[in-house]
Amino acid sequence: MANITLVDDDENIVASVSLALESHGHKVTAYHDGASGLEALENTPPDLAILDVKMPRMDGMEVLRRLRQTSNLPVIMLTSKDEEIDEILGFNLGADDYMHKPFSQRLLIERVKALLRRAGVEGLDMAASDSANEAGKAIKRGQLSMDPARHECTWDGKPVKLTVTEFLLLQALAQRPGFVKSRDNLMDAAYDDQVYVDDRTIDSHVKRMRKKFRMVDPEFDAIETLYGVGYRYRES
Repeated sequence: MANITLVDDDENIVASVSLALESHGHKVTAYHDGASGLEALENTPPDLAILDVKMPRMDGMEVLRRLRQTSNLPVIMLTSKDEEIDEILGFNLGADDYMHKPFSQRLLIERVKALLRRAGVEGLDMAASDSANEAGKAIKRGQLSMDPARHECTWDGKPVKLTVTEFLLLQALAQRPGFVKSRDNLMDAAYDDQVYVDDRTIDSHVKRMRKKFRMVDPEFDAIETLYGVGYRYRES
């Protein structure tokens, strides 16, 4: 169903996660250190990557940082550290999801399934076809152009590389310019029911998204924050 690259130095984790994913039809390629994992991700991009945070040669955060310079590949981070700062840093670097060890294989499978669906890798059932068609329509809002079918976003004709989550958040905002979207609304737009994130996760994604747009236009201010309420897209 999907090609997945797993990068983790714990052989037990690699064995158990690979078995669980393969039992659901996925093809898994595993690496045991960050440097070799990054090389593989850059040379042979999969449909999704699962990265451990603490690894030899190069940790998962550095792998993610370097990967995001050139790729919007869906990424799930794994960590044995139960520290909030790691999760916030991961989202700031562009992670799409985060799981703390130890975790259940069933929960990981659901997270993988949800992220692949958000990325458009897996097919949608007929019940979701109408909403999928609506979400798949191209959007043109002033200098912003979005093509969900190709996962392409441009600002004033210049490409802006967005992760799966960033793209879905911007799409939700840009579909109705001027209308306020609460953080809960944005969570619903960008995440499946199996995935819980808090307000700070949404804020981290928006902060990173703004930074990307300001790299092509320093005056970018189309995403407006309404403190205590949420966000809205302001079409100029």
